[in-house]
Formats: sequence, C-alpha cells, structure tokens
Amino acid sequence: MHPRGDDPPKPPRQEKETIQGPHVELRDISKSFGGTRALEGVSLTVGRGAIHALVGENGAGKSTLGKIIAGAHTPDHGQLLLDGETVHLHSPRDAIARGVILIAQELAIVPSLTVEQNVFLGVEPRRAGFQNRRELRRKYRDLAASVGFELDGDANAGSLRTADQQKVEILRALCRSAQLIVMDEPTASLSRPDVEALHKVIRQLAKNGTTVVLVSHFLNEVLELADEVTILRDGRLVQTVPAARQTEESLMAAMLGRSLDKAFPAKRPAPAGAPVVLAVRGLTAPGVSDVSFELRAGEILGLAGLVGAGRTEVARAIYRANRVSAGTIAVAAGGTGTVAVTGGPRMAMRAGVAMIPESRKEQGLLLGRPVVENVSLSSLAAVSTAGLVRRGPERRTVREAMSRVDVRGGTPGQPASTLSGGNQQKLMFARSLLRDPRVLIADEPTRGVDVGAKRAIYELLTSLTDGGLGVLLISSDVEEILGLAHRVLVMRAGRVTAELTGDAMSEAAILAAAFGPRHDSASPRDPNSPRDPNSPRGSSASPSNSPPSPRDSAPPIPPGHEEVPE
Repeated sequence: MHPRGDDPPKPPRQEKETIQGPHVELRDISKSFGGTRALEGVSLTVGRGAIHALVGENGAGKSTLGKIIAGAHTPDHGQLLLDGETVHLHSPRDAIARGVILIAQELAIVPSLTVEQNVFLGVEPRRAGFQNRRELRRKYRDLAASVGFELDGDANAGSLRTADQQKVEILRALCRSAQLIVMDEPTASLSRPDVEALHKVIRQLAKNGTTVVLVSHFLNEVLELADEVTILRDGRLVQTVPAARQTEESLMAAMLGRSLDKAFPAKRPAPAGAPVVLAVRGLTAPGVSDVSFELRAGEILGLAGLVGAGRTEVARAIYRANRVSAGTIAVAAGGTGTVAVTGGPRMAMRAGVAMIPESRKEQGLLLGRPVVENVSLSSLAAVSTAGLVRRGPERRTVREAMSRVDVRGGTPGQPASTLSGGNQQKLMFARSLLRDPRVLIADEPTRGVDVGAKRAIYELLTSLTDGGLGVLLISSDVEEILGLAHRVLVMRAGRVTAELTGDAMSEAAILAAAFGPRHDSASPRDPNSPRDPNSPRGSSASPSNSPPSPRDSAPPIPPGHEEVPE
C-alpha cells in the first residue's frame, strides 16, 4: 500500500516494552457464512495496552475476527478469552458490558438524531428520568475538544458527510471509556488532518492502558501505530510479528503470498481521435457551477479536488440523481448521434450512463438481500417475462457478470453483507456492466478495500476502457488519480479550475489547482455555510482560507435507486 502522499519515510518504531499480560486470547477460532469459510483455526493473543493490527486482503477474515472479539459475530468453533476468562459474547451489548467496543467499517448512525445524541446513544446523561440536554452538550463539547474533531453537536447526523459520520462513530466509542476498542478501517473516510488527530487519540488510548485492535488497509498506518501485526490470508493466520521489524513490502508479500511489483497496471494511451462519449456543457446544480468537459471512448478522466469541491455533486448531476438547474449532458448513441440525459437516474441508465456511488452501504447495495438480487437490480427487464422474474436466467446472467469482474467467495444466494468489502465493490461493477454502458462514473471505487482488491479494481477499470468505455474517476487519493487517469480535471468551489494532461499531471499541480485562490463570483455555495478544511488524501499542503462548496449537499441515492430497473 502506498503512503498517503509523498510523506518522508518515518524512522522504524521501537518495540513496545510496557505491554502487560494477555487481554484477549482467541483459540482455534473458525467461522463460516453459508458455504463460505471466513476463518479457520485462528489462534492469537493480544496484550493489554497494545495496538494490535489485523491485515490481509479483502476476504482474508480480518473484519470477521475483529467482530468476533467485539461480539458482533459468534464463532462456530473455538474459544474467546478476556483477561484469562472464557466468555461467550452473543451480541455487541454483551461485549460492551465487558468493556469491548467495535467501531465498524459500515457506519451505524441514527440519521434523525443530532450528533451529540448519536455519540451518547444509550448512555445519555439524565435527570429525573429525562435526558439532561445541558449536561449532554457539555459532555459532548469536552469529548470533541479532547480529540480535536470539529463537529456541531446540534447538527442532524443524517446530513453529515461520510467522513464526519465516521467521526461520530469514533466519539461514540471513546465516550464509553472502553478497555478494548476494535477499530475497523477507522481512517478510510478521513482527511489528512483528521487522520493525524485520530492517530494521536489511538496512541494516547494505548498509553493509558486501553487495548486497540486495528483493522486497516493502510499499511503505512499499521507500521506507524501498531506494536504487533497479525497477517491473515484466506481465513487462516499466516503470522503474528512485531510491527517494528516489518516493511510495507514484507507485509504485502505475506498478505498476498507473493510480491506486488506495481501498484497500478500499465497505463495504455487513449486512442487517438477517439469519439466523445460524454459531453457536459454549462452544468449547474447544487454545489456545481458552470462545469463543462468531454470524455472520450477508452479514456479514464480523473476528477480531483478537496473534499467539498463538488466532485460527487458533478457525478450525481450527470446521473440525474441531483436536480440540474442549467446546462446539458449528452451521451454518444451509436454512429454519430447523441442522446440527451434528462429526467432521473432511469433515463440516465437508458442513455448509457452507469454509476458506482461512493458509499456501497448507504447508496449502492441492499446488504441484507441476496447477491443475485443486488446484481440484477437494474436489469430485471432482461430476465423477466410478463413482469415475472425468471430465476434460472437471472442466476445465469448474474454468475456471468460476477465472473467477468472476478467476485470471489460468494454465491448468488447468500446475502451481500457476508462478502468482503472488495467483493461488495465488485458487485456494483457487475450490476453496472449488465447495462452495457458507454459511460461509467466511479466515485471512490477503492474506498475501504485492501491492496490486492485495489489492484484488481484498477485492472478492471483499465480493461473496461479497452472496449471503448469512458470512465469518469473520482478519488481522494492523488496517487490513484495519477496512476490511472489519462487526463485530470481539478475542481474547487464547484468549478473546474484546471485541466492537466501529459507531463503536467503531478501531485504538486493538482494541489496547487485545488488550493488556489478563489474569486467570490465563482462559488455556487451559500457564503454562510461552514468551512470544510479537509484536504485530499495524499496531500500535505495547508487548506486555503476559502470555503469549498459542501460535499454531499443533496441527500444520498437510496440503495437500489441509483440503478432503477426498467
């Protein structure tokens, strides 16, 4: 895994000598979901006060193992011991009663409650049986200040960006004074300043004797924070080693069972004179002002910028998930013709546009429904007769689509929630490709997936362009944009501020355009709305003093709605 930006290598960490006796012991743990074996015979010990990392490819079993420690899953076989005592945790509530709390990768926010109510959910300060709002506000302010998170406690949690919802989850765990915290990808949605703030919190927790089990795909983060690292592969434990003796390369080799020479596949040049498959002219929508660009067949066009710059809003406007107030969107229709994209997402799909949304849980998948239903959701007409779905053709179609994008470890009948994050992401690709689109919008397509799954998604995106598909790639990872895109558009305050090609494409150029000065007339946002100081992952520059337009200003696409079946 590449570091977040061009950070200088950090000096090797010294092995921790103050770890006390065992806090958690797992003995011969096995767990299956349907016919899929997630863990097999895993045994490990986590010392009290240690930061113990679990790493592996998607599907290796690390999240499952963390959830067993936190009571979210019960093992099929084996023993779990806390402080030397065998325990049977049947729910997260049982784990919380024993001082163990999980910060899950998939967020569990109550959208109708405020931020402070979400943080203290279930442990609200009360007076005479009623919630003490004054004390709640005081405790929330003190907690947020201790971590360095700037979140309005009175804000509605459902209106927050994904990154801010992640902060709510972290604060919720911290307010319960847990003895052991399982953190599953806690920094996947956070910007650099928030990542650094959370790292300080994690170190302080461990210094005070709290045990942290860290599940992370960022190997540089693991090496920076962890005392020990447990590597899993295909549900089995490979090794547990001191982090101070490892490198990113040694961890990757152990995770994959092989070395990974390059992070990105070879970039093939876009075909010369390729036809335009997407033309956007004067697009204006919530968070977007007068955006124009073209995307050609076989091209990957990167859309870069700060969090809040308007990238996701552009994608949602093209897909007609957000109301468009001005401008035109046209997609190539065969021959030399074009078709205008109007109406809603249904019409966008019919015109040949497909979209991978940034949050697979909130906007992309119906996690409780079977894999087959998630993949076929936007193409039911092709497997139906007289309005009735033909299950046989549906399953065959879905299997072919899953094979095309290399979904592993899942069967059409099992719930989508049982798949790893990388395979869940591939389900959305499979669903989109069943529509045979001309344009694919991929918004943060590798968020929350490991190095091996990232490489697989990179190769998938590259192979799709070989067939003439145009890809609009949105990513907060600057290295990802530079490694995949043929051209880069940089956004700031809802506008495209730079187009970079060839040798002009560099991290410095992207950051200069993203942080550059903004004229007031260029901003489509409310000047009284709060400033978002977050920077793109991989950046080390300081935020500008100009407030960017709010990301996710419109409500998310409901799961399944982003690709409505005909």
